[in-house]
Amino acid sequence: MDEFKQRGVRIVALSVDTPAENRGLREKQKYTYTFLSDEKREVIRRYDLVHAGGGPTGDIARPAEFLIDSSGAVRWVNLTENYRIRPTPEDVLKVVDGLGAAPAAQ
Repeated sequence: MDEFKQRGVRIVALSVDTPAENRGLREKQKYTYTFLSDEKREVIRRYDLVHAGGGPTGDIARPAEFLIDSSGAVRWVNLTENYRIRPTPEDVLKVVDGLGAAPAAQ
């Protein structure tokens, strides 16, 4: 987390889960970054990330990582069909370093 903060990167997680579910996950896993709830799937639809029927109770978000700069421009996207396949923090830091000016999550 310190490496991201040093580069001006703010990490934000977005899910279809309720705020209470997100809070429970944050506490259980001891995550220190922000979790946002998109129960109506508005942001998830805007970024074309809906995995229709992918969850036990309906639509969920496809696994994805975005780097969004302070103007709101998407600078990098990583999409996968398999939630187990994710870039490492080191991989993302390399992308941040390659972009020049540090992106900041909105």
